[in-house]
Amino acid sequence: MSTLRLQKRLAASVLKCGKKKVWLDPNESTEIANANSRQNIKKLVKDGLIIKKPHAIHSRSRVERALAAKRKGRHSGYGKRRGTANARMPEKVIWMRRMRILRRLLRKYRESKKIDCHLYHNLYVRVKGNVFKNKRVLMEYIHKKKEEQSRAKQLADQAEARRLKSKMSRQRREERQAAKRAELLKQYAKEDEAADAAK
Repeated sequence: MSTLRLQKRLAASVLKCGKKKVWLDPNESTEIANANSRQNIKKLVKDGLIIKKPHAIHSRSRVERALAAKRKGRHSGYGKRRGTANARMPEKVIWMRRMRILRRLLRKYRESKKIDCHLYHNLYVRVKGNVFKNKRVLMEYIHKKKEEQSRAKQLADQAEARRLKSKMSRQRREERQAAKRAELLKQYAKEDEAADAAK
């Protein structure tokens, strides 16, 4: 009985796989042993006496299950950590993300005319100075500032209205007094004329 080494090598070349992946039919070993060319091997492959074995399955189901758990936040306790906190999630990256979020919000508010350019610049500098720790705090500050501005404007308008009102009333009083004075002067002139006529 021959070892069929030649046939196995030729079959591997024909099937484009390794020699381990070649299956030779043990019941037809004599016929396979007679095949000493690639042409003969191709014929045997066609007949089904030589077969390319299927790939061994290497399941990834366990890996995928573990990764899904990690995404949920499992397996990340103290015992699983190798790098420092800063190496695992750099402070600089967190800072850049926060800056971009807050600056984007300011830009959006400025473009939609919710804040004017002066308040925008004031807030931009404060954001850079680490005054606001997140978007919510910044939004609350903006609302507070806008309320203060509107209150100040309202008070200024009220004061202006009061000033205008008092000015108008003063003017009216002066006009009344002038009219009364003119009336008195007329009266005195008439009395003087009457006195002169009596003489």
